[in-house]
This record gives sequence, structure tokens and C-alpha cells, in this order.
Amino acid sequence: MPDSSSIKVAPLLTAVLNELGQEIITGTLPEGATFTLNDIGGRFDISRTVAREAMRALEQLGLVASSRRVGITVLPRSSWAVFDQSVINWRLVAEPERHSQLRSLNELRIGVEPQAARSAAQWALPEQRTELVELAEKLRQLGETGQGTSTEFLEADIRFHSLLLLASGNEMFAALTPSLISVLEGRTRYGLQSTWPGPEGLAAHEQLAQAIANGDGESAESQSRQLLTKVNQSLIGHPPREET
Repeated sequence: MPDSSSIKVAPLLTAVLNELGQEIITGTLPEGATFTLNDIGGRFDISRTVAREAMRALEQLGLVASSRRVGITVLPRSSWAVFDQSVINWRLVAEPERHSQLRSLNELRIGVEPQAARSAAQWALPEQRTELVELAEKLRQLGETGQGTSTEFLEADIRFHSLLLLASGNEMFAALTPSLISVLEGRTRYGLQSTWPGPEGLAAHEQLAQAIANGDGESAESQSRQLLTKVNQSLIGHPPREET
């Protein structure tokens, strides 16, 4: 059984990390800024042990570097662990970073999901093919009844795209799932998803699922690319809130 001190430290450390991480992401703590463990401890009224743990976590994320001579230094964006879920979430929370992060995530999807769809058409298990078709039908039903921003729609959309990556049979594609589905969560959480999703996007999910079910890799890749390209176009301009 964990002792009471560890139970108290964990949420405290998380709170400190979230505060410092978001300040670095937004530039409130700009590149090159320096501070010390004593600064962290004094600001948040925490022990040196917790301050050190926070510093180590930020180091692992590429947000800071530490040295005895200088202390803790904020690193440039090029050093950030951009695939880490904490960094992604902090960028999504920060309004100046949100649009750029969503666009970057969707461009990553464009680079990965079409090939994953082609592979899924070849390697997906029968039950995975069936579930993809069922999920696409569910998305259409929910979308056509004005439930595009509902939890049920988001969960079905996440499951659809997660299953597609898994069904590809490529463990490296599947490992990218948390990063790739962040764009789905982000669009819904920050009001960029329509209550009434566009019919083209809903139909594209069904056509994609059917292509995978039929083992048509070329069509699956094409449908996936078209779907994600439309999403990216909406993110480059002002999002029209249509496809997912």
C-alpha cells in the first residue's frame, strides 16, 4: 500500500508540471530563460524533492536543460519531445499554439493513415473489418441526428481511427495512435467540430470502411487521403466544422 506522502506528492507534482509546461509552451517562460530549484520550490511552496522531480520531468520532455553553473534553462522548440502526450496536451490547451498543433497532428495523420488503410485492407482480421463498417454506420447515424459533438460520436470516431491503425498490422503505426487521435479530441474539445457533420465526411468514413472490408487497398488509401486532406484544408483556413 502506498504511503500517504506519495499520494499527496503525485497530484502536486502534476500541478507544478502543468503550470511550468504551459508557461514554456506559450513563451511566458521564453527560450533561454533561467531559474533554479529554489525558484520552483519558493513559487509553488513545495519541497526540493518535488521541485527536482518536476525539473527532471521537464528535462525528459526536452523543455529545459539543467547545469550546476547556470541552473535550469528553457530550451528552444526544436528540442521539445513533440510526440509526448503531455507536450501535445499543453499545446492544445494554449490558444496561441492550438491551431498549429491540430494542423501538425492532422498532417501527420495524412502521412500515416492512408498507408495504414491500405495495409488494413490486406491484413485486417474479419472481426476488425466488420467493426469498422459498423462504426462508420454509427458515425453516420449520429451525425445525421445532430450528435456530431456528442461523447458518443467522439468515442466512435476515436475507435474507428484507432482500429484502422491497429488493423494495419504495423506496430509502429499503432504506436502513433495516442498522438493521431489527439486531433479528434482537440477539435471536439475546442469547438471546431460541428453538431451536424458534413455528409461528405460521413460518407467517406463508410466508403473507407467498406474498401477495407472488401480488401481493396488502393481504394482504402485513396478514401483515407481524401478524408484527411479535407480536414487539413479546414484547419489551414478557418475551420468550417464539417468533417472529422
